[in-house]
Amino acid sequence: MTRAAPEPGPGPVRLGPGADLAGFRAAARRLVAAGIEPAAAVFVSGEAPALLGEAPAAGTLCCGEAPPLALPRAVAGLIPAVIPHRDPERYGLLYRLVWRVVRGERHLAEIASDPLVHRLALMRKAVARDLHKMHAFLRFRRAAGAGPRERFVAWFEPEHHILAEAAPFFVARFPSFDWSILTPDGSAHWDGAALRLGPPGRREDAPAADAFEAGWCGYYASTFNPARTNLAAMRAEMPKKYWRNLPETAAIPGLVRGSVTRVAAMIEREPAAPAKRVPARALAAMADREPGSLEALNAIIRRAEPLVPGATQAVLGEGPLGAAIAFVGEQPGDQEDRLGRPFVGPAGQVLMRAMAEAGIDRSASYLTNAVKHFKFEARGKRRIHQKPTAGEVAHYRWWLDREIALVAPRLVVALGATAALALTGRQVPITRARGPLALEGRPCRGFLTVHPSYLLRLPDDAKDEAYAAFVGDLRRAKALAAEPH
Repeated sequence: MTRAAPEPGPGPVRLGPGADLAGFRAAARRLVAAGIEPAAAVFVSGEAPALLGEAPAAGTLCCGEAPPLALPRAVAGLIPAVIPHRDPERYGLLYRLVWRVVRGERHLAEIASDPLVHRLALMRKAVARDLHKMHAFLRFRRAAGAGPRERFVAWFEPEHHILAEAAPFFVARFPSFDWSILTPDGSAHWDGAALRLGPPGRREDAPAADAFEAGWCGYYASTFNPARTNLAAMRAEMPKKYWRNLPETAAIPGLVRGSVTRVAAMIEREPAAPAKRVPARALAAMADREPGSLEALNAIIRRAEPLVPGATQAVLGEGPLGAAIAFVGEQPGDQEDRLGRPFVGPAGQVLMRAMAEAGIDRSASYLTNAVKHFKFEARGKRRIHQKPTAGEVAHYRWWLDREIALVAPRLVVALGATAALALTGRQVPITRARGPLALEGRPCRGFLTVHPSYLLRLPDDAKDEAYAAFVGDLRRAKALAAEPH
């Protein structure tokens, strides 16, 4: 019995060089319309040599238009992501995917375990990785030119046909000067108005160096951390194939060789805290002895840099030594920072009125804050108060302890939770602990109430009652200060 000869195929389908997305789409539509199975479809890209002589354009397959294919979104997105791959089988693999999908496997692209889908996914990842490397490792160099605009040229050797897809990234990043990207597969040129793709370039057509590179290499060397040198990680992130086109790589061997010595020097060097985090007691050590007067203590505070930047000056306590009552607030506000005096802003005005109603003479009282500098957030021209952290309160506690000891009041009134934390070293709930406050290790008594700024934040219908309770607290504090200790 004689076996019938197989039907002849449609002939090779020749596509353009590089990533010919439009050509593949048109060919796939015609192949599907003609019922050509993947095994019979042969794709030849423009950069590949012809098989057995010059391949036909696709014979009768190329004549006429075929209807568009209704492909799932996952497939329609996968095709342009894979076509830039340099593998000559990419078109055949993609057509096999299209054929299976139009023949009923609509969800094929979602089956990651399918061998065809898995291979195409790897190809897509390789193209995406190559795009990332081009964005990261392409370096422009200034080129000589007589035109009014600066012109720069870069040489790059991508693994895949990604130039057309990568070029818009550089248009968005460098729109203000003319540039060219030269690759072995093609070139891209930007003149400030239009992007043009051209023929392949040559390495020798790109400048070997320019004046900017010396500064860039110096910056790269200054950011090199010898303690984190990891050659395997460096090669993984910056493969050696790109090194000859990157100016900073000339410095890498020397930086690596010197890393051991630099790390040893870092270990031997004495650790030092940042200047603004130096504890207050270290500032006191600059003096000949422990400050024996309020004036000496204040001189240290004035020399200290704010723990948080922006404050105009340290706001010192105000009042007589031996005052019956010392009031401790949270920190200076905007007005206090500008004038250098405590409790002169809106909250201070509430406190002064309440003290007067409670029969407490301000001139006979001492007023200060737990934190000596104004912490704020700038919003336009306004400086909005920010609550200090527990660490910032602890930083200033050294000063507050000595200030209270030098003033020696009979009673210390903590205005708010921050003041209570500074005086006791622990968080104190105001609602439950409002009233007499134990100050362990101090010769004076303590009393806890709300901060007057709390009253300013209340709704109008609650302010009168809260203010009356605040005045009542101050009357109780005055009576407690008059009692024998």
